[in-house]
Amino acid sequence: NVALTMVEGVLLTILIVFLFIGSWRSTVITGLTLPISAIGTFLVMYAFGFTLNMLTLMALSLSIGLLIDDAIVVRENIVRHGAMGKPPREAALVGTQEIGLAVLATTLSIVAVFLPVGFMGGIIGRFFHQFGITVVAAVLISLFVSFTLDPMLSSVWYDPAVHGAKPRGRWFGWLGRVLDRFERATGRLGEIYHVLLEWALAHRGKTSVIATTVFLGSFALVPLLGTEFVPQADFSESQVNFRTPEGSSLEATVAKARQVEAALREFPEVLYTYTTINTGAVQAKNAATVYVKLKPRAERSRNQAQLTQPMRERLARIAGIEVTHIGVMNPVAQQKILVVSLQGPDLKQLERYNDEARQRLAQIPGLVDLDSSLRPARPTVDLVIDRDLAGDLGVGVERIGAALRPLLAGDETTTWRGPDDENYNVMVRLPPGQRATNADLERLTITSNQLNTDGSPKVVPLRQVVDLVPTFGASQINRRDLTREVELTANVYGRSAGDVSRDIQRALSQIDWKPGYRFVMGGSTKDMAESFGYAVSALAMAIAFIYMILASQFRSFLQPIAIMSSLPLTLIGVFAALLVFRSTLNIFSIIGFIMLMGLVTKNAILLVDFANQARAGFEGNPPLARNEALLEAARVRLRPILMTTLAMIFGMIPLALGLTEGSEQRAPMGQAVIGGIITSSLLTLVVVPVIYSYLDDFAHWAKRRRAGGAAVPARAPAAKRDD
Repeated sequence: NVALTMVEGVLLTILIVFLFIGSWRSTVITGLTLPISAIGTFLVMYAFGFTLNMLTLMALSLSIGLLIDDAIVVRENIVRHGAMGKPPREAALVGTQEIGLAVLATTLSIVAVFLPVGFMGGIIGRFFHQFGITVVAAVLISLFVSFTLDPMLSSVWYDPAVHGAKPRGRWFGWLGRVLDRFERATGRLGEIYHVLLEWALAHRGKTSVIATTVFLGSFALVPLLGTEFVPQADFSESQVNFRTPEGSSLEATVAKARQVEAALREFPEVLYTYTTINTGAVQAKNAATVYVKLKPRAERSRNQAQLTQPMRERLARIAGIEVTHIGVMNPVAQQKILVVSLQGPDLKQLERYNDEARQRLAQIPGLVDLDSSLRPARPTVDLVIDRDLAGDLGVGVERIGAALRPLLAGDETTTWRGPDDENYNVMVRLPPGQRATNADLERLTITSNQLNTDGSPKVVPLRQVVDLVPTFGASQINRRDLTREVELTANVYGRSAGDVSRDIQRALSQIDWKPGYRFVMGGSTKDMAESFGYAVSALAMAIAFIYMILASQFRSFLQPIAIMSSLPLTLIGVFAALLVFRSTLNIFSIIGFIMLMGLVTKNAILLVDFANQARAGFEGNPPLARNEALLEAARVRLRPILMTTLAMIFGMIPLALGLTEGSEQRAPMGQAVIGGIITSSLLTLVVVPVIYSYLDDFAHWAKRRRAGGAAVPARAPAAKRDD
């Protein structure tokens, strides 16, 4: 499924390139970056000992738009110079040299983002280590290809469509007419953007207020988003765990399992079921696990999560069972989504806290499958030994225990090779009919360490030294952090795990906990808090690295601030996209947000780099005033910005839609990237030039202050402003 998503992304990305450039030769030159970068990345993965797995393939699928970005920008600039009438070789040299700084800065910014992701700590670090390294290797190889192979092919492979030798409509027929219409639409969009930017530069105060309002307004969407650690994926399978009453026989559990299986097969989405008893993590004769295989996703109208509640309602009508889980386990820890540990020194007091906690948690909306490790006491038989008499007869406690264990529980003595040439363990044990009642136990005899007159050991009846007392005993006793523990587990339905987890903490905080007793959140809540902390650290490191790279590339401490002003503008798009797709803030969407830190600076870098060149004068043109340089940068750079932005969006669409089986887990990453890119691109094209002009004014003011009021070379008059 991940490989299919990658192929779909490649095809859509190449389509965007063809629409903008309108030349199959340019499309081939640009598209060659994808297979070459992918093959080179495989070599790096082999050197690092990585495998082709979901995360490395997902890194490659996410990198589709990144890999072709550099080639798009370089090829588009070469095409622009070719359209000016320059020979292919000169257009390749001048075009690559002119755009080289911007392309290098954008690629290094992406590297600065994904390196911290690849070296995060905790579970998320192990999860995304191969992911981050794979993306870094892919974009560095694509940078090398864009600076070498693309200019070389552009210089030797003459493209008539680029140099205007052939009308496109005559060569392509209806396709040429489509491309011409697309070209005219792009031109009109450029004119609209030029007018909008002129207004923004003339009304910088209003533009800044609008941008600030949008940024602050994005936080109003946060309460509407749920949070969870990892989204549940639909792999067309589910699981049902249930228990019969304590002390139930294996035969009774089997009978109930058949009823459960019959009830589950009533659902048309179920293909088959497979039940195990007293196996795996649930070691008890009254505990059963039912594996439920569903029909392929394309043949179902309800997904795996939507089926869980109808299954609960159906199984609730079966008497004599307690359903403890329906659905899929936490994909990371292979346990239920919510885990709470009640800890303290006394088990009796923990029982009281357990009862009160279960009453409170059962009232929380969206919390289902609530279960406790504190099971009802199971029926047992206590052997009360008369130690004095037993000692006199030579049958101590150790000898009694050693004699009863093989008779009742069984003891493995040897192996037997069967006719099928397989080895089987041989267990020595009393037959069931001789160990069913207390009377059966009383008839057992114990060998004494004392001898008869003939030298044989004395045999003492068990009833002579032991009183058999029917009672009840604990099913299991858990310990954690050097103290007793009762573990509560639950799932969620209809709400996000983060919202339910907050309600759990609020409810348990209202309990009067005695000194030495406490509750500790575990499961996905603990993983989520830990991973979000590591993600924030990676984000902070990425921002710091991006600033240092931009400051060194542009030789300025202020211009990187203008470029990085586009970063906060991604929030509104990320949150809005997650709301539209009904996704949550989870580890995949947060990684997508971190990824945006490297992507959204790309547009600003292209604008600021060209504006700097225009202000300094290049290609024999006189230097331009600041606003004129920004408007010229907008005119020239709008096309590559649109190309790279749409290439990234279309490359992410298959991932964001999550149409393949199990893709729900990865989809939030693509959704966050698409939403952030759309809004940041729209706002960056207007806001960054405004912030650039503010910082330029501040730089001139600082120079005047530093010079003690000395004259600073006058700038060309700027457009009238209202601020």
